[in-house]
Amino acid sequence: MNKVSFIGGGNMAAAIIGGLVASGTAPADIEVVEINADARAQLAARFGVVTHAELPHARLHPLLVLAVKPQTLPEVAAALSTRLAGHLVISIAAGVRVADLSRWLGGHTRIVRSMPNTPALVQAGVAGLYAAPEVAADARSQAETVLRAVGGVVWVEDETQLDAVTAVSGSGPAYVFYFIESLEAAAVAQGLAPATARQLALQTFFGAAKLALESGEEPAVLRQRVTSRGGTTERGVAALEAAAVKAAVGQAVEAARRRSAELGDELGRLA
Repeated sequence: MNKVSFIGGGNMAAAIIGGLVASGTAPADIEVVEINADARAQLAARFGVVTHAELPHARLHPLLVLAVKPQTLPEVAAALSTRLAGHLVISIAAGVRVADLSRWLGGHTRIVRSMPNTPALVQAGVAGLYAAPEVAADARSQAETVLRAVGGVVWVEDETQLDAVTAVSGSGPAYVFYFIESLEAAAVAQGLAPATARQLALQTFFGAAKLALESGEEPAVLRQRVTSRGGTTERGVAALEAAAVKAAVGQAVEAARRRSAELGDELGRLA
């Protein structure tokens, strides 16, 4: 893979850097521009990568990952705009659309937009990717390699679908944590010790997700296998249906999707 420059060295950048190093990228082939001295020191000590405090000192390798906060991206992009040639730019800045980023970069179009999620911090994430039609297959492949270092990858053909990706997998870990929290509280209410309740809830979610991933079967089929007629699971699932939990999940995803679209509009108005 080409040498990589990261602009921004926060948690998500660190996760991707760690994944790249673990998968064979030489630390000397990775540079990071990060204004926070402590973060720079941690990245250098942990991964052995090259770090810079300021953008002018960076070499800017052919593969460039923008990992700064969305609100600061216009300023960063303006500073980059005069230094880009054939660079492939991968943005992991939430909500920033390709057209806006291209405008801030002075018309640069070789851009892939990505929406990773926080399980990337433990190399178990999934990222949605979008690239404009003019981005060639080899560039898409390079972007995919970077994000695969921390989990799975899905491509969307319409950029607006990244709002749905954000609502499902970007916000989704919070929904899962919410359900784990609820299951843990329910276990405690049934008289189980808090530590026992947490272990049961966490391991149940981990094991069920692992089974669903590795079996390749539809979740509905797996659910039906657990749900014996007249048994405890059937009664519990019936209570969930009566509470319209499935509809509530749909409402949560739709609300998050709308907010993602709104944020894209707001960020697009930045100078």
